[in-house]
Amino acid sequence: MKRRILLAAVAAATCMTSAGCFAEQAGTPAPAGEKRLRIGSAFAPDGRLSPYTDDATLVTQLGAAEPLVRLTADGTVEPALAASWTQPDARTVRLTLRDGVTFHDGTTLTAKAAAATLTHATRAAPVPRAIAKARLTATALDARTIEVRTEQPDPVLLNRLASPQLVILAPAAYTADPGRPDPIGHGTGPYRIVRVQGASAATLDRFDAYWGGRPQLAGLDVRFLTDGAARAGALRAGEVDVVTAVPVAQLPDITQQKIIEIPLPRTIGLHLVATSGKTFADAGLRAAAKAAIDPAAITASIYENHADAPGGLFGPASAWAGTARSAAPSSAAAEPAGRKVTLATYTDRPELPEVASAVAAAWRTRGFEVETVVREYTVLEPDLLAGRFDAVLGTRSYLLDAADPIGYLRSDFSCEGGYNLARLCDPAVDSRLDAADALTDIAARQSAALQIEADLTGRAITIPIGHERARIGAAAGVGGLAGDPYERTLVTAATTLR
Repeated sequence: MKRRILLAAVAAATCMTSAGCFAEQAGTPAPAGEKRLRIGSAFAPDGRLSPYTDDATLVTQLGAAEPLVRLTADGTVEPALAASWTQPDARTVRLTLRDGVTFHDGTTLTAKAAAATLTHATRAAPVPRAIAKARLTATALDARTIEVRTEQPDPVLLNRLASPQLVILAPAAYTADPGRPDPIGHGTGPYRIVRVQGASAATLDRFDAYWGGRPQLAGLDVRFLTDGAARAGALRAGEVDVVTAVPVAQLPDITQQKIIEIPLPRTIGLHLVATSGKTFADAGLRAAAKAAIDPAAITASIYENHADAPGGLFGPASAWAGTARSAAPSSAAAEPAGRKVTLATYTDRPELPEVASAVAAAWRTRGFEVETVVREYTVLEPDLLAGRFDAVLGTRSYLLDAADPIGYLRSDFSCEGGYNLARLCDPAVDSRLDAADALTDIAARQSAALQIEADLTGRAITIPIGHERARIGAAAGVGGLAGDPYERTLVTAATTLR
């Protein structure tokens, strides 16, 4: 989600001058006695809502499309479009679809349609992250049974199928461009997308034939408000009923509405670039950089205790990680003696520039010379991935698409990792990741992840600063919002507005 472009900031600021802004975007008028929910979303669509882009989560948050299975808060797989499943072997899962599921265009969900959706995903460019290395095939065994197989044993195959990028869409969604399917009018969720106005607004109407029962709301009117102050102001003014990602700085001014906080599997952290020629190639200087920082003080001050102090890379949203753990430094701290470092972060999450300022001040006190670089994420990303800075401050979900910590560690800390901001390439770490990835027991994988975590944090390759919480602002009359730690679901058929 952090890759969203701030396309709607000007429109958001203009819209906030008038409560009539939402009336102009309204969908089908609500029947007498029924309500439409007005939502201010922090993230604007930048991929035409295709599930093969970062827009996938936005589509599922709004209840417009659904995958075969879902993840509960503790990471357990539960039914969604699939009512049940069996796993004949370590490479195979067979799923039985629910009866009576209808797509928004009136066609019926069949195993053939579901298999086709997954097959389209395997042919996308790029392949969705959840299945990128799984080499998955999907086959309809009969009208209601789909078989999904991988080339190698995969203990988290079911988890992969819960990814928002694998929502099941009607066949017509792939007619115009199979590589960029269109969810508008083609999903199965409680709300049907009827109109999208670029990066500014979207309208969804209730889908009366929803398999989970008739939704409580008549529909949703969504504005994409990427400016945090504008979102909070819209909530306070009664122009919206729900806003996502309320900035910490806005919380004291929201007094008549409620704030819902949900611990997230998302870590605020520093990555120290340890490649040859960089300041932090020196283990002693990494140890000095880590020793200078007080993460608990940062979460207490900048986040005003609306984030959790870190126990490591893995936070309180994951019960298996525990809380009382720490990694002993693997090297003694060296004297920085004026060594220059460049610290980069992005503006898309408003607290990060403040955290960067606090870190820079602490490092200067310790003896480093620090330059900070602060840009929008999309502008900054190429330089981050190329390792052009000495340190990068950001936030990252550590459960990613398959809710698997090993997949996260491989992506962020292996030689071939696609999001390796620390530019770490250590054959010993890769070997441990390979061994962990071969484990089929979930608890064993989690234990292996904690051991690798201790190594990475002990060497100060990465320095956890805190763990984020979702902060959802809602009018007093809103009920039944989903408390989803994966941020994949927000509005459900049970969501209400008095």
